[in-house]
Amino acid sequence: MLYETRFLISLFVTLTIEVPILFFLLGFFNKKISIKKIISVGIVASALTLPYLWFVLSPYVLSNYYIYIGEILILLIESVIYNQFLELNLGKALSISFVCNLVSFLIGLMIF
Repeated sequence: MLYETRFLISLFVTLTIEVPILFFLLGFFNKKISIKKIISVGIVASALTLPYLWFVLSPYVLSNYYIYIGEILILLIESVIYNQFLELNLGKALSISFVCNLVSFLIGLMIF
């Protein structure tokens, strides 16, 4: 399977997992945010970060550390996106990003 095809599948799986988790966690934190805004921000966060993990970062990081460095960078970048666009404090944004990415990563390991 082409690398680009695996990327598109990974993007679809990531969006399918992370957006519903975002809904659930925002309900847990009792934050009143519109469904449209949650979907939009969830899609934008993943659509902006996943290509960097797959295509930009890989030539610059040793393969032994790639997944750790990449996931930490994505966690931080998505936290800032959630903080700015969902108006969450940084701690909540970091927690939500951590859970979304952890679940997505673990399910991705099972699928791929």
